[in-house]
Amino acid sequence: MTDAILVLNGGSSSLKFAVFERRDELPLLLRGNVSSIGQQPRLRVDAAAGRSKIDKSLGEAPIDISTAFAAVASVLVDNDLPRRIDRVGHRIVHGGRDFTEATLLDERTIKALRLLEPLAPIHQRINLDIVALAAELLPRALQIGCFDTAFHSTRPELAKIYGLPRALTDAGIVSYGFHGLSYSHIAAKLRDRYGARAGGRAIVAHLGSGASLCAMDAGRSIATTMGFSTLDGLVMSTRCGALDPGVILHLLQERRLSQDELATLLYEQSGLLGVSGISGDMRTLIDSDDSAAAEAVDLFLYRIGREIGSLAAAMGGLDTLVLTAGIGENAPLVRERICLAAAWLGVGLDEKRNREGEEVVSNATSRVDVLVIPADEESAVAAEMLVLRSAEPTAARKGPRQLSG
Repeated sequence: MTDAILVLNGGSSSLKFAVFERRDELPLLLRGNVSSIGQQPRLRVDAAAGRSKIDKSLGEAPIDISTAFAAVASVLVDNDLPRRIDRVGHRIVHGGRDFTEATLLDERTIKALRLLEPLAPIHQRINLDIVALAAELLPRALQIGCFDTAFHSTRPELAKIYGLPRALTDAGIVSYGFHGLSYSHIAAKLRDRYGARAGGRAIVAHLGSGASLCAMDAGRSIATTMGFSTLDGLVMSTRCGALDPGVILHLLQERRLSQDELATLLYEQSGLLGVSGISGDMRTLIDSDDSAAAEAVDLFLYRIGREIGSLAAAMGGLDTLVLTAGIGENAPLVRERICLAAAWLGVGLDEKRNREGEEVVSNATSRVDVLVIPADEESAVAAEMLVLRSAEPTAARKGPRQLSG
């Protein structure tokens, strides 16, 4: 019997996985993750469908993504799931301009997606390596890509283009936006709560090690803080966020940084880690008495507050504010200060609800509904696969346009 969907969501430091029955309600069979891949890796499996919970160390040394996948494969085999899986859904960070729906990952499509690796160097290669590993484990299952950039394809053209010569815009140097699968999940939750209007004019804050904001009207992306790459927008764990292009020129011309040194600086040595000099982990910084740690937290929150104002202006107001992902779900102090920064928009926080981590944390006088909704990219991928029209979507049959160099 083949009636299950495996979802794989690989990042630079973790590999999340989930198995769902391929039915409208998407009953969950299994969910887990391999975390801290580059430090002290750990395997966790949540109890689901009568299966045992697992929480164990995978050793003290860092592991690569293939070793992490082997741990996931072992869990699937132990639970006799490979024989049931006929579709594997992959979160792919960058789909460029052409991949805007769930797409069969055949050889031609994967080749086109590898051309986008420079635009998402932390994630894209890992995502595509996982596709190869899954195909080896499950050779008869369809490998299907779902793209973080796809959700933002509905934005107005003015929200996508930069003030660059038209030839560069036509060559694909535009804003793509990311975290789209997370935002798609939140939009679905808002439709469940509010109906077709999906909370009206909503700003969703996806705050994890990577962080961004998205302005949505009736569940459709209007504007977002990430653009051409995952470096843009908010200050993140180790990424710089929005930066004056003149700084890049200075680092190249005056400091003589190589391309690799520059990429390492902006992606791995900046953000909360760079400002604090201590850590890129928000929990560590909040608990620290160091003034540099406090400044890093302040900068993170200042940029969020400023961007909320920008996104509210793009929509002409704000009806709903949603906080999600690791920091958004688990840091009451961060939620409190974001709501304080957005008080001028009519946001009011119920301190007790916020401390206790309830879903609705706005107070009775707030003109804006403030919600805390857990991120679930895996469910968003499974939902896309459930409505996949055919085994060979148009983009896969015709082949994509390629980003010009």
